[in-house]
Amino acid sequence: MRIGELAKRAGTSTRTLRYYESRGLLEARRTGNGNGYRDYDEDDLRLLRQIRTLQDFGFELEETRPFVECLRAGHPAGDSCPASLAVYRRKLAELDGLIGQLADVREQVAAQLAAAEEAAGEAVPRCEMTG
Repeated sequence: MRIGELAKRAGTSTRTLRYYESRGLLEARRTGNGNGYRDYDEDDLRLLRQIRTLQDFGFELEETRPFVECLRAGHPAGDSCPASLAVYRRKLAELDGLIGQLADVREQVAAQLAAAEEAAGEAVPRCEMTG
């Protein structure tokens, strides 16, 4: 299939596909009939779907490389190789750290809210409009 059809089926743009190609994540073959069109197949579509799924999960483009390489090596799933599993582990550790940071911020905001509510209950209202 040509680049336009692949982009349509993958739900992306031809510009994105060219970018992936420039980064070595997608390999276009050129048709041999003299016109040099990029030619793709169902395996390329599967690679793109893997990349898009991982990006939807918050993976950076470069983090998808081990999954793409795993698929290119002939594995039925891009996450069945040791390098892919290592990326999953790193991403989980990163997410756990972010969750911890968010929990700390939530506690601080909750404490500020409690203090503000307590102070508001003791103070004479000065910010309400009277009619």
